Amino acid sequence: MVTYLYWAVVLGLIIAVLALIGGKMEQWKTAAISAVVIMVVGFGAYYFHFQQIFVKRYGGVMAISVPEGQLHLAATWKDDNLWIENYDPVTNTCHFTEYSRGNLLQGKVTINNCNPLLRK
Repeated sequence: MVTYLYWAVVLGLIIAVLALIGGKMEQWKTAAISAVVIMVVGFGAYYFHFQQIFVKRYGGVMAISVPEGQLHLAATWKDDNLWIENYDPVTNTCHFTEYSRGNLLQGKVTINNCNPLLRK
């Protein structure tokens, strides 16, 4: 829900800039440039900062795909970063993958001979 509210605010700012600068002041070039800047800053702020914060703290929306051939085992949060554990039955390894803000600093841990699905 908060994700949709964020995008509504960004869209509202873009419409306000177009209406005020373009409509009232009749400076459409300045209004268009300002609207594009607001859109780029809005996307950048969401992707590099707000996305995981919204999901973790406020029930936002986020989608992650499990790599082909792997089985999903677990997911957990460490600070504001999401860690996903997947199992690859072909290589018998577990992969812990970090999804950090903007995917700039992604950690990965591989555990060999993991086989979490084997009952003993």
